[in-house]
Amino acid sequence: MPEVQATLGLDVSDRYSNYCLIDVEGQIVEEGRLRTSQEALLKRFEGSPCRVVMEAGAHSPWMSRLFTAMSYEVIVANPRRVQLIAQSTRKNDRADAETLARLGRVDLRLLGPIRHRDAQVQADLATIRGRKALVDARTLLINHVRGAVKSNGGRLPACDAHSFHKKARAHLPASLRCSLEPLLQAVEELTTRIKELDRLVLELIESRYPEAKCLQQVAGVGPLISLCFILTIGDPTRFKKSRQVGPYLGLVPSQRESGQSAPELRISKAGNSFLRQLLVSGAHYILGYRGPDCDLRRWGLKRSAGSKVAKKRAVVGVARRLAILLHRLWVTGEVYEPLRHLEVAA
Repeated sequence: MPEVQATLGLDVSDRYSNYCLIDVEGQIVEEGRLRTSQEALLKRFEGSPCRVVMEAGAHSPWMSRLFTAMSYEVIVANPRRVQLIAQSTRKNDRADAETLARLGRVDLRLLGPIRHRDAQVQADLATIRGRKALVDARTLLINHVRGAVKSNGGRLPACDAHSFHKKARAHLPASLRCSLEPLLQAVEELTTRIKELDRLVLELIESRYPEAKCLQQVAGVGPLISLCFILTIGDPTRFKKSRQVGPYLGLVPSQRESGQSAPELRISKAGNSFLRQLLVSGAHYILGYRGPDCDLRRWGLKRSAGSKVAKKRAVVGVARRLAILLHRLWVTGEVYEPLRHLEVAA
């Protein structure tokens, strides 16, 4: 990487982006505005590599790859860490670009730099996110149908989402059949598409990510959770210890200590929200009536007794320990022992 002679702050918007270039002494060399496109960025910045600082967003993945290909030193800032921009009393795109450039000169650790995935991993992760969008749309339609029937004095039978379109048709009131039948057809179509993406997830595991099978040794972890975990983490060696995965995924309490005050806060909810949601779902399965006996289940049940608050905390705790366990299995490739603590004690 060539020696950095200048710092470029880039405030990215959907159509246009503002930039601010400052030299090593902190003087503004150039400010401007250009279209948010590859052609415009190549035309203006190709051939003059320096350090470029931008916030993480919808356009930052392809932009970071583009600047890296042009031999730039790319810093993608975590928006949670750049409160100097979010809380500014004079916030505008031009000032934001200058602020990013100046922060990039001081200390990069203040920006909490993140590392984007490569293009192939991002494309594979889009499969999982697309499946989630279909599931959310199906859930919205199912809830609407159930609510419409209930408000008409009827009630639909309890069933899972995959068979809803089959079992609900026979119980639709005659007065609502014309208005709700198109929704049931949409639910059926969504269910078919979801099954197709489920098969695609299995194909991805077989062809590109066979290490996901090692993670599926844990009860409650299926193809979706294991593949999403691997695609989201990317490189397991980025963490020196498996315990660092919990804070990375926002499964540890936030801290706001000041003097003698140390209040108990909720979890930080940093990192990937969908993976965190999947881990919590896995924790619910482990603590549920279908969950097999294991160390995680015993640990969670011991801490869930007493109140609903204790149960919620136990679920989050199991999700955090599940993330740590999955990372450990991924790194070592060990055979999972559900009751390892019991065997060690014996």
